[in-house]
Amino acid sequence: MPDITHEEWLRRAESLKVPGVHHVDGVDEPGAGATFTVVSPRDGRVLAEVADGGTAEVDAAVAAARHAFDTGPWPRLTPAERGRTLMRIADLIEERREELALTVSLEMGKPVKDAYAIELRALIATFRWYGQLADKLTDESPHTPGDALALVTREPAGVVGAVVPWNFPLTLAGWKVAPALAAGCTVVLKPSENSPLSALLLGRIATEAGLPPGALNVVAGNGPVAGRALGLHPDVDVLAFTGSTAVGRAFLHYAADSNLKRVWLELGGKSPNIILPDAPDLERAAATAAWGIFFNQGEMCTAPSRLLVHSSIADQVTDAIVARANELRVGDPLDPATEMGALVGESHLGRVLGHIGSGLDEGARLRAGGERTLTGTGGSYVRPTVFDRVDPGMRLSREEIFGPVLSVLAFDDLDEAVALANATEYGLAAGLWTSDLSTAHKVSRALKAGTVWVNCYEEGDLTVPFGGMKQSGNGRDKSAHALEKYTELKTTWIQL
Repeated sequence: MPDITHEEWLRRAESLKVPGVHHVDGVDEPGAGATFTVVSPRDGRVLAEVADGGTAEVDAAVAAARHAFDTGPWPRLTPAERGRTLMRIADLIEERREELALTVSLEMGKPVKDAYAIELRALIATFRWYGQLADKLTDESPHTPGDALALVTREPAGVVGAVVPWNFPLTLAGWKVAPALAAGCTVVLKPSENSPLSALLLGRIATEAGLPPGALNVVAGNGPVAGRALGLHPDVDVLAFTGSTAVGRAFLHYAADSNLKRVWLELGGKSPNIILPDAPDLERAAATAAWGIFFNQGEMCTAPSRLLVHSSIADQVTDAIVARANELRVGDPLDPATEMGALVGESHLGRVLGHIGSGLDEGARLRAGGERTLTGTGGSYVRPTVFDRVDPGMRLSREEIFGPVLSVLAFDDLDEAVALANATEYGLAAGLWTSDLSTAHKVSRALKAGTVWVNCYEEGDLTVPFGGMKQSGNGRDKSAHALEKYTELKTTWIQL
């Protein structure tokens, strides 16, 4: 993180010029003239009036992507050439890292230090990793009878529609855009209407880095209109979505009602974090549990929102988390001293407060937080919140809150812990704290989750896949496996 003061970030915010129109076929495109307002959750001020993409704008972006795929140079470049372009995109992102971090912080409320050190680091690493991977992939030639030759080739799937949320607007865009481009596909990216500015800037950076026109198009707009238009479009071959389970279901309907495009979903979570009495370091386990639920204001699909702790240590662990919640500094995202910023907006703040109210109504014990704070700023802030004595049937324990709200459930034995962990419609991630190697392996296998962290949380890199089970979705982001979403397998059988 660069040594930039709060005052300097404020000065830069005042002079920041944000893009307000779509980026289609390598140029800025204002669309038909309709706009929507982007408000900063840090203070309620208007950041920009942004072009509101509808069916016509999505049609134009898809047409540009289709033309670029069918006749343009991008799919016809060698994998090494595509890789070098992705590396140049990463270099330009690095050059403009502070500008991008500031844009993300202003539009969705996370601390600017986290936007710079975590979100932008992930975006840069993603483009570099897939740039380096692009020419390392191989096709197959299975063993055949002596009078035949078989080839199994991986070919780019075509036009990819990518619809991404606001909580990590650049990281999650990168996880979809970079592997799709590496595979030779062309992309139409539709960012959340809450956080379109950083994605619009990313589209311009990609063009500046030498990405051919039409290879990456960015259309701003509301999900029920622009997102739906992408989902229904007959010229979109693959749709990759990260967001809510309800919208994921809608995209499956869109595919069924149009061209049966492949739909890859990364959806919600209600992730359990199990702490056993033999955890190697209870203090670190508690500190990590607190960090995990309060990081990014709890606006993470993988947030460890259900803490499952053995009854013999439940009070000790909960007390440590409550102490951390009470000392956590909530404040202006542009202040480097801030540890937790603003929720994305007033509507979402109301939703989080509604869940907190339901916890109180259903009899859970409020140990910390539970209320709005910093009301004089005009921003959307809530105090870090901890409930214990949570019953598995409560809404707190069942529904994804997507905010800094922790539910503590106690258990008495390991079988009960696993049953509680799996008693959810979601299956995205889980955590386990134990010193016993056998327990670590057995419980990890028993947990129905796409990722299980043992004696840590939110760790990993681009070498491993990310995605969920059950109603947390299908398909995988990250790693070489992500390319499977954006390629088609073709068999060629040659009779000799």
